[in-house]
This record gives sequence, structure tokens and C-alpha cells, in this order.
Amino acid sequence: MNERDIEAFLSLFHPDYGSEQPAHPDRAFGGREQVRENWSAMFASMPDFRAEILDSSTAGSTAWTEWRWRGGAGGLEMRGVTLFTTRDGLVVRGRLYMEPVEQEGAGIRTVVMDLTSRASGAAGSVTERR
Repeated sequence: MNERDIEAFLSLFHPDYGSEQPAHPDRAFGGREQVRENWSAMFASMPDFRAEILDSSTAGSTAWTEWRWRGGAGGLEMRGVTLFTTRDGLVVRGRLYMEPVEQEGAGIRTVVMDLTSRASGAAGSVTERR
């Protein structure tokens, strides 16, 4: 990835590779050619793209990897986890949990209030209901 060598990158994927992003079901696809299209666009638009593996673990045929992706002169920063299933030395399935890094968000208290309000179906914040 860091060398932006699309052919070397594609050589790691099975022709029938299947990709899904469980938090974004509409992004699922099948086939190595879609990997080519996606990553060719990424490499072409970000000559400074860098991937960093923060941690990894393997269990059987599944590799869990925590990533940090950066590029686009600071415009891209993503972090998350991928789970790749391999067969015969090739990646046959990927589940990606990669998300843009949010530098200035609502904060944990607001997020928890929003989640608990949605879960209870009630309007207003948690403190308002007390």
C-alpha cells in the first residue's frame, strides 16, 4: 500500500474477493477488479498515502489488523480495524471497520446521551428525563 504498487497489492487478493463494511452495507462488493478500481483511485489522488499497522493478530485463517491511513496532504486520516480471511495465501474476504478520524466532535457525554435517548425512544437528554 505504501509503495502504491497496484499490481503487487492486487496479487494478494483472490479473484473472487468479497468485501463488506458492516457499518455501511451499501459499500459491499465482490471481485478483485473492484479492489483495483478503488485503490487505483486512492493511489492516484494521494501520492503521499501512508498505511500504518498499529496492531495485528491472527486466528486460524483470519487476520485482525488495526490501521491508521493518512494522505492527501493531511486531508485523509482514517483509523479502524480490518478482518481478512485468507485461503491458499490469498485474501478471499474482507470486513472493514475503517472510519474518518473526527478531531472535533460532540464529545463522549453527548454521544452517550444521544444513544440512550434513541434506545429509550424518548425525546430530550438523559438528564431532562430525570
